[in-house]
Amino acid sequence: MSAPAEHVVWNLNDLYSGPDAPAIEQDRQSANDLAVQFAARYRGKVAALSPEEALAAIREYEALQEILQKLDAFASLHFATRTREPSAGALLQAIREFRSQVHRDTLFFELEWAQIDDESFAAALRHPALGPYRHYLELSRRYRPHLLTEPEEKILAEKEPVSNDSWTTLFDKVLGHLRFGPGERTESEVLSDLYAGDRTVRRQAARELTQGLTETLPVLTHIFNTILLDKAVTDRLRRYPHWLRARNLANEAEDEMVEALVEAVFSRYDVVRRYYRLKRTLLGYEELFDYDRYAPIPGLPKKAFSWEEAKQLVLSGFEAFSSEFAEIASDFFRHSWIHAPVLPGKRSGAFSHPTVPSCHPYVLVNFTGTSRDVATLAHELGHGVHQLLARKQGLFNADTPLTLAETASVFGEMIVFRHLLDRVESRKERAALLCSKLEDSFATVFRQVSMNRFESAVHNQRRSGGELDPERISQFWLDSQKQMFGDSVTLTGDYRIWWSYIPHFIHSPGYVYAYAFGELLVLSLYRQYRQTGASFVPLFRDLLEAGGKASPNELLSPFGIDLSDPSFWKRGLEVIEGMLDEAEQYARS
Repeated sequence: MSAPAEHVVWNLNDLYSGPDAPAIEQDRQSANDLAVQFAARYRGKVAALSPEEALAAIREYEALQEILQKLDAFASLHFATRTREPSAGALLQAIREFRSQVHRDTLFFELEWAQIDDESFAAALRHPALGPYRHYLELSRRYRPHLLTEPEEKILAEKEPVSNDSWTTLFDKVLGHLRFGPGERTESEVLSDLYAGDRTVRRQAARELTQGLTETLPVLTHIFNTILLDKAVTDRLRRYPHWLRARNLANEAEDEMVEALVEAVFSRYDVVRRYYRLKRTLLGYEELFDYDRYAPIPGLPKKAFSWEEAKQLVLSGFEAFSSEFAEIASDFFRHSWIHAPVLPGKRSGAFSHPTVPSCHPYVLVNFTGTSRDVATLAHELGHGVHQLLARKQGLFNADTPLTLAETASVFGEMIVFRHLLDRVESRKERAALLCSKLEDSFATVFRQVSMNRFESAVHNQRRSGGELDPERISQFWLDSQKQMFGDSVTLTGDYRIWWSYIPHFIHSPGYVYAYAFGELLVLSLYRQYRQTGASFVPLFRDLLEAGGKASPNELLSPFGIDLSDPSFWKRGLEVIEGMLDEAEQYARS
């Protein structure tokens, strides 16, 4: 039987024609030359630059960084579908070593900006010439208390390719090589079975996943411990007060705001328990196990979606919101910017890589035809629309902090879901669809916060108690999950090591709360959209097009949203609870 999307592979030629393309070496040489010229022109002189000269320097630096990011984007995307090929890994490592070298030779620029006295810096920001880069320059000051001397920063830059980046690549290689069960299936194929309607299939998938992870658990544990230690050392050297501070700075989020978000979600774990008790009843089970969490609710369509059906569902949902959004999303299908089939050696999960403003994003999914895969496609294409709209801001202003990076993706999921729900007349089907969406919201809000609490426990314990063995990590994992599920879900022995395959813990420590942030923000925005209709669309488009050229609070001010207000998170949680009320009403009827 052929794969559901075996023909849907991306064409990376818009970056480079292949891993041996002469343009790769040409761009490496060009970047090296630009770095040498840049250092000769500006080292030791940044504080004395006029605003016009500073603008020229920033644009030169941005052009250099765009070349480096383009090289890295190609190497990363090439590797993502070929984690078992040594040549793909070698290219990625070579590019990262080269980026580290250039970073070492040019980091003086950001250091000298940070050392400018406050009065001179404020005067420079007031000058119209630097207006387009105002926010970028403001952000550079966030790290001022945490910067080291230039020789120290050079040492850290030199070691980048053999520290965190190297371990994340090893993690991807290990999981890319791993096979599960007698059928030697990939991680994505086994995880897909956890959504099967047959309980026996789900139970077997859970066992196969656990058996496969157990075989390589010592390696995965070592990788995780090394990531934890690497971050602890860096945080100590940079004088960060706690393990999450660096991530919060990158997200332009105050510590108090993040704590308020996590506590608000944690305080409503009762919603999760209430839902899974409902699900247990709807499934007719006396006891709900961890491998039953994603079981389809009776009433959901049982047929698998073809790639063409998934494409049409997503595009029609986008069209109902905005014809421009649908047209932009269509480009991903028309121009082969998506990689969809499940293949040996391909990374699991999904992402949308923005590449560089002079190119376009690429989307990776592992499509098996489930309804969840359709939602994932909508999610990643939401990212893609956001990234395409924001690229006009240029490299330094296009990238959004993680707290806003999930806005368009989660909104894309929501508009496709509501588009489907509005077309359903059967109360049983509506209840099933609502339950499915609730589970997505739980995965995005409650599960991510439970994972944040798990991460907090392991990072702090690693710093105070040394290396953690698999059993200790697994206990932290079970504790965080039991707090969320209570007695509504029975967690089996298999489930205790499922922390070991989650890539966010390795690739982006502290990232996960951004999903909860994005979901609750989108629920608030979507409620406004339902209330105001078409007038909301241009405001939302402006938000996406702005990228990261201003702070999250500034960008959200047209919507009347104040992220510093703790009650904001509670209102989003009330929307989820309202959906649960609706699902319970349908279930009773």
